[in-house]
Amino acid sequence: MFVSVPATSANLGPGFDTLGLAVDLRNEIIIKPSKFLSLSTHGEGSDNPKIKKNTLFLNIFNENYTRLSNRTDSFRFEFHNRIPISRGLGSSSAVIVAALSAAYTAAGVRYNKREILNQALRYEHHPDNITPAVMGGFNVACVEGDRVYSKKRRLPDYLRAVVVVPNRTISTARSRTVLPKMYRKEETVYSLSRAAYMTALFMSESWDLLRIASKDKLHQARRMKMMPELFEVQKLALRHGALMSTLSGSGSTFFNLVYEKDAQKIHTALQTRFPQFRVFTLGLDNNGVITGS
Repeated sequence: MFVSVPATSANLGPGFDTLGLAVDLRNEIIIKPSKFLSLSTHGEGSDNPKIKKNTLFLNIFNENYTRLSNRTDSFRFEFHNRIPISRGLGSSSAVIVAALSAAYTAAGVRYNKREILNQALRYEHHPDNITPAVMGGFNVACVEGDRVYSKKRRLPDYLRAVVVVPNRTISTARSRTVLPKMYRKEETVYSLSRAAYMTALFMSESWDLLRIASKDKLHQARRMKMMPELFEVQKLALRHGALMSTLSGSGSTFFNLVYEKDAQKIHTALQTRFPQFRVFTLGLDNNGVITGS
């Protein structure tokens, strides 16, 4: 059995805890029946003892496998991690979605993606990362009670993501401490109007207006001040033709949506200016989580 889950970029500027999309950078887990629990980790986090234990994955998998099968069996898990950890590319959401999908697959229980998404909400209370991780594509999502309500738009092949992954983290918990407890009405309306406009632009494929729609006054600049280089990353990407340039999740990664024809130019400019950071040019993912036997 295998499970494959894409990285995600959430918020996309003004869509705080609401908007997100999937990119073609995947974590894959191979699962085999075993006489005893066995783990191996390759790629991102393989040199981190805490990550190698995969406690979050195992806790969610075991809880749900037992719930679904009424058994406690042992498995061998091979983790092939490509999503940078704690960098704002949805690594935690990928773990949650992978563990749930693996539990259903291993238990032999048929499911639909909406069920996985609603189960994931038990472990991650914001839908902006878990929704594209499950569904793929661009998603606008909201929570009502214990359910995620979302709408997906497939993304075209002529777009690319150029992501800049700094060599330092910005923890989600810490980054939320820099946000005010109250916002001015003008700030709220500014970001709300752009989140609504951005959703309309993605749904209508009006890419050249995203530079206006991706502006935000709720969280982005406040978080970027924790790593001031990010302001220059954004300016440089936009100057070289990025359609939009936004903090990915709570950071520290920066997400740039670009036309395929401009991707190499923007990638080179960013890598040259920030040699200490990693820069990836990636396709966009429309599939979300994939499982197989």
